[in-house]
Amino acid sequence: MSKGTEKGPDGAPRCPWGLSTEDYLAYHDTEWGRPVHGDDALFERLSLEAFQSGLSWLTILRRREGFRTAFAGFRIAEVAEFTDTDRERLLADAGIIRNRAKIDATLANAKVLADWRPGELDELIWSHAPDPAGRPAPRTTGDVPAVTTESTALAKDLKKRGVRFVGPTTAYALMQACGLVDDHLADCVARGTGE
Repeated sequence: MSKGTEKGPDGAPRCPWGLSTEDYLAYHDTEWGRPVHGDDALFERLSLEAFQSGLSWLTILRRREGFRTAFAGFRIAEVAEFTDTDRERLLADAGIIRNRAKIDATLANAKVLADWRPGELDELIWSHAPDPAGRPAPRTTGDVPAVTTESTALAKDLKKRGVRFVGPTTAYALMQACGLVDDHLADCVARGTGE
């Protein structure tokens, strides 16, 4: 069901999903939709969005520190050097999502990205940011898409360059989380804070 903003604990209007737990409230107010730059930071978001596929984002959010520890802070150069021993360690780590395909994709992606020039991942992802002037602010949750032409193009570009486990929906979630688009509802207190 499509919803508009709802009053938060401080009385300010927010996107309804941001009010379901304290974890979501903090994430909604301080991170989601704010610009993220840097290859390692974007590799982290790309990896976590892939791990989220088929799960609740809350599951990932609550394990994010575990992921950061397990994956060397998502420093591409370090993860690219992970061995089969590291892979087995990850598959046994209860602090993360122990999905073999997602772990393998993260390790393979690090190896691919380690060969890119510094700033190339950042540049590629941000080259797909749509013109904000062409995007009206969503008034309800029903106005927020799951996939766009830009996210489809981003997923295609990443796949063509060897990055795994990123489809148009995952790419759009990345775009939302990293501030390429501002999908806070029109009346949300956090709308426009990432600009």
